[in-house]
Amino acid sequence: MVKLSQIKSNMPPVICAIDASTNSLAFALFDTQQKRLGTVGKIMFKGNTTYEKVADACIKTRDFFNHYGGFDTIIIEQTIYANSPKTAAHLALVQGAILGAASLNGVNKIGSTSPMVWQNYIGNKKLTTAEKQEISEQFPDKSKSWLKNHERTVRKQRTINFINTYYDRNISDDDIADACGLGHWALHNWDKVFNY
Repeated sequence: MVKLSQIKSNMPPVICAIDASTNSLAFALFDTQQKRLGTVGKIMFKGNTTYEKVADACIKTRDFFNHYGGFDTIIIEQTIYANSPKTAAHLALVQGAILGAASLNGVNKIGSTSPMVWQNYIGNKKLTTAEKQEISEQFPDKSKSWLKNHERTVRKQRTINFINTYYDRNISDDDIADACGLGHWALHNWDKVFNY
């Protein structure tokens, strides 16, 4: 990783935005000169334990960079603690494997931001109290956990809708859409990408 002072002010020709989970890596390649979304996709990790998935993530990420190569900059979501410290720790392990594999394949600029920053940027803010109330009234017999999950689904769909409209795509996978949203934020906020 390089320090902010070492990063050139102009953007590289291609950036790769990554939305990682303990089970997958969703990616979106952006042509920064034309501000165009290029190839997108998702790589699934296999394994019965977190450590097996971490090893698989490293191998598959290395292969991904070998295949697509030609870029030295990635943007990845910061690992945040949401509901479970165990999940946050497992995600950090997977991200470490991804970043290690990226580094071995010539990636030397790694930027990041929190999910809320890029989501707010594309207009996908947290649901308001009124919106949450409307959902609970629409589904009065559902549990609190079901309602929370549904709220998450609503926000995921908002990201999908934004990406498909802005870039004239037909993306249905919410992880891929998240990678696109992260990359979109980076394209338009390059001065903030390395402020971690």
